[in-house]
Amino acid sequence: MSFLSRLFGRRRDTEKLRPLYEAVVAIGRDPIWYRDGQVPDTIDGRFDMIATILALVLIRVEQGGAETRADSALLAELFIADMDGNIRQLGTGDLVVGKRIGKMMGTLGGRIGAFRAAFDMGEGLEEAVSRNIFRGAPPSPDANAFVAARIGRFHAALAERLMPAILSGDLPRA
Repeated sequence: MSFLSRLFGRRRDTEKLRPLYEAVVAIGRDPIWYRDGQVPDTIDGRFDMIATILALVLIRVEQGGAETRADSALLAELFIADMDGNIRQLGTGDLVVGKRIGKMMGTLGGRIGAFRAAFDMGEGLEEAVSRNIFRGAPPSPDANAFVAARIGRFHAALAERLMPAILSGDLPRA
């Protein structure tokens, strides 16, 4: 396989997951998170919500085993490309972009671990929300509980959704 066919073939594979990634972003940008959940409506707050929704979707996609392993990686690639573009639009120079992307991927990995643990153990979801969305300082216990409950419902609805629907971008409402 030539370099160009590998490059463009990979791009076509990634593009098939674009509707899923766009659905993740739409859920993460839903105004209810920021209005009723009091998530800060800032660049960081929006990143936190998109990364959280993506983490939950990646956890679900990984449950598909070997059949969906490549899809999980491709979805992460879409996230990286989107974040790279956003960082550059904010005026960040080339020398810093790689470090920021690396930090964002570490943040995403941390969220995957935190939410996987919270759901596997059946407890600690509000603590995971406080730490990963509100960065340890939720504006109120009610806001933290609201966001945690909504994330819990989204996670449960994802578990009920068939994998082909998820991969096509048909996500449940959060």
